Amino acid sequence: MSTVGADLTAVGVFGGTFNPIHNGHLRSGLELIERLKLDQLRLMPSAIPPHRPTPACSAEHRAAMVELAVMGEERMVCDRRELQRPGRSYTIDSLEELRSEKGPDFSLCLVMGCDAVRDINSWHRWQKLLDYCHVIIIARPGWQLPLAGEVSAWLSDNLQLDGTVIQQSPHGGILVEELRPQVISSTEIRVMLAQGLSTKYLLPERVIDYIHNYNLYK
Repeated sequence: MSTVGADLTAVGVFGGTFNPIHNGHLRSGLELIERLKLDQLRLMPSAIPPHRPTPACSAEHRAAMVELAVMGEERMVCDRRELQRPGRSYTIDSLEELRSEKGPDFSLCLVMGCDAVRDINSWHRWQKLLDYCHVIIIARPGWQLPLAGEVSAWLSDNLQLDGTVIQQSPHGGILVEELRPQVISSTEIRVMLAQGLSTKYLLPERVIDYIHNYNLYK
């Protein structure tokens, strides 16, 4: 696990199973870095995800593939902290650790998909998220915010229309960003690999080589 550098002022956290990581993840990450003016985006593989079955592919393999995928891109790093904690991988614990490492003044941004935010109230200590970070929601075309309920109220109370909030405050805001649509799916890639089909141009070549070397997803 790499630590957060002392000279960084705006850091994003992009979590997920990354089962496996693919070019869609990487392209979205790059757009977020440029759009939000992030110094660094930390891709954080979930070891034991709380809201879905634990992947058959081990967390160690998934993290190794993330490290290979971001090799050569200085603004992206793999953060292994959730592999090093026992039990389920709760996002709030990782945010607390990052905030403790860097202090109260740097801007920390949690990236999540629009599907995940609908069920955010099922997350562990979800009401505390904005005490540690900004939340960046990646919207799909045609998606809209929930119109009723506690998640709707939470979004309405904290939604920001100006992205400069990330540079102006360390946490507490919610932004909605619509990125270039990415049609690549980890689920589809696993099916293709199981069927012996080529995944060239969907994954970095280093990741494809790793999958074949360790006979993953067969």
